[in-house]
Amino acid sequence: MQIRPILAAMRRHKAGTLLIGFQIALTLAIVCNALFIIHERIARVSRPSGVNETNLFVITNSWAGNWSDHQTAVQIEADLNALRQLGSVEDATALNSFPLHGSGWDNFVRLAPEQIHMTTDSSVYLADDHTLDTLGVKLIAGRNFTPNEIQALSIQGMTSWPVVIVSKGLANVLFPKGDALGKQIYVTSNNTPSTIIGISDTLQSHMMDSDDNAYAYNAVLVPMREVATGYVHYLIRARPGQLDAAMRDAPKALIAQSRLRIFEAGDGIMTFAQVRAKAYERDYGMAMLLAIVSAVLLAITAAGIVGLTSFWVGQRRRQIGVRRALGATQGDILSYFMTENLLIAVGGIVVGTLLAIGINLWMVTHDGVAYLSGSYLLAAAIALLLLGQGAVLAPALRASRVSPIEATRTA
Repeated sequence: MQIRPILAAMRRHKAGTLLIGFQIALTLAIVCNALFIIHERIARVSRPSGVNETNLFVITNSWAGNWSDHQTAVQIEADLNALRQLGSVEDATALNSFPLHGSGWDNFVRLAPEQIHMTTDSSVYLADDHTLDTLGVKLIAGRNFTPNEIQALSIQGMTSWPVVIVSKGLANVLFPKGDALGKQIYVTSNNTPSTIIGISDTLQSHMMDSDDNAYAYNAVLVPMREVATGYVHYLIRARPGQLDAAMRDAPKALIAQSRLRIFEAGDGIMTFAQVRAKAYERDYGMAMLLAIVSAVLLAITAAGIVGLTSFWVGQRRRQIGVRRALGATQGDILSYFMTENLLIAVGGIVVGTLLAIGINLWMVTHDGVAYLSGSYLLAAAIALLLLGQGAVLAPALRASRVSPIEATRTA
């Protein structure tokens, strides 16, 4: 197969050639970056929370009326005792926030009182001695809180936390040598140190924005129950096989303790599976949208190749007939159109690769995404080559079946 006649034909059909080439380039650039973002989103939603999510659910409770700090503290303690006595409940705790919640309290963590800039940022979970067991999070070093270490205070009344438990992710950031246990850190702004008495296994932050990925596994548990916010999250672990029963029993038990409470509409009672789905709904939506856009672009590109090649076959029927009359086989005609499309596709892929890299660099600068891996460029290039050759096959086969008699027909 001589390339020169193909190039000459492409020069005579510059508009169509450039149109398909540009379409392939644009499709590669968009699909390549879309697949990269989809992969990042899937990896993000698949990352572990550190929580044993099976048989765990959340009740978000607000108080009706004006409650003093003391009344709130007493009521929360009564609520937790009632929940733990239910036959369908294994354990329960009260938290200000929890992994995957998406909002809560985070604070700068420092290693020295005179330190101006933070060492890192971290979620702050106001926890008690039942929190780790309820979440299903294990200690890998140190000890849990004791009941007498739990303070019932408002944030305004809080002065310091003498002891804290940190996640292993935070411990590794603060003390890379692995000697975090027993060390002091500064989490509050009043320069009072907190001693690390325990290190938990993996525990995810409540922070869910992509900008917070660097802090995704930074968590500090402090022995405190906040009583002045007007709401509390009860995390409840049902006994195995009794999740539905516990979700029916728990609200009734809370209302029996006090009817002056409000469960948020829609999100007031959620399984942790629902919490996870809600936390990552934007990521799921983005991945689905990009997948649909990619599929549509690929379909349009394939349709464009089929349409243009069919048009060229219709225009060149007499020329094809002449070639057949001069001895060209069906395989020669098929190879001609397949090669022609391959050259256009390769040109489009080269331009598309440069465009894909440019788009990725722009997103790195403006959106903080990672640099595009070369494997995505290679995969997208191969996919478009196969798509293009597959799309041109049908019209190329029709061209190969043109009879030599076409050479005798007038235009």
